[in-house]
Amino acid sequence: MSWIVEPFAVDFMQRALLGGAMVAAICAVVGTWVVIRGMAFLGEAIGHGMLPGVALATVLGAPPLAGAAASAIAMSAAIGALQRRGRLSFDSTIGLLFVGMLSLGVIIVSHSRSFATDATTMLFGDVLAIRGPELATIAIALVVTLTVTTVGHRAFVAAAFDARVAHVLGLRPLRAQVALVGLVTLAVVASYQAVGSLLVVGLLLAPAIAAGPWTRRIPVRMAVGAALAMLAVVAGLLVSWHAGTAAGASIAASSIAIAVASGLARAVWDRAASRDASHASRPSPAASASS
Repeated sequence: MSWIVEPFAVDFMQRALLGGAMVAAICAVVGTWVVIRGMAFLGEAIGHGMLPGVALATVLGAPPLAGAAASAIAMSAAIGALQRRGRLSFDSTIGLLFVGMLSLGVIIVSHSRSFATDATTMLFGDVLAIRGPELATIAIALVVTLTVTTVGHRAFVAAAFDARVAHVLGLRPLRAQVALVGLVTLAVVASYQAVGSLLVVGLLLAPAIAAGPWTRRIPVRMAVGAALAMLAVVAGLLVSWHAGTAAGASIAASSIAIAVASGLARAVWDRAASRDASHASRPSPAASASS
């Protein structure tokens, strides 16, 4: 067991574990709604939409997280503004802004002399460099996420399955949509330090997908997804420590592996259950003989 315990005896690994666990909980909760609503493209777009803010903050010597938050908020606001005009579809709006923000980020960061290092951190994160202030920020993001999802649960559910019914019930589906986009933005920004803008979508989607085949209720799916996401954090950090791989990429890869394993396990389970049911429905030899 020393190969599990020993890495987490180091201070920076403890901070990475704590920060990664909180990010895992945020991504599992928000990711459940992302999967249910089919909003994976939105998460990826906002993740790349952070690049101009992060790049500009890097060039100016400002905190990258502040730049990421400002850029992601601007991206979300632009999506909402274009959607309200109603001239473009949701996917088209996101696609245009996605490419525009990504191009702007590359243009800005290309003027930085530390382009290679900065770009690597932006895309893949640096969970091993999490410190006290970042932990406090992630903790606040977790509290906000849990509060909003709890308060808005009924509205989110109604808007996800029938926006007209939600409107009739006075649940204001448009506000629910705006709140959900805000949660995705918050999750992406909070996860930036841990896994970067490129890998955050994996942490948003994989745990919720892994929990899906085994759960029926949304809160249970969130809880199971959070547990699986935290398992991915632990596995990714251990792989990074012992194999010398990038920590953020190892966490994202572990979450994908867990999702694949969950899908395969459910397929085997269903096949075995179907086989048992078919055997149970057949008459026994004794019953056939007596008839």
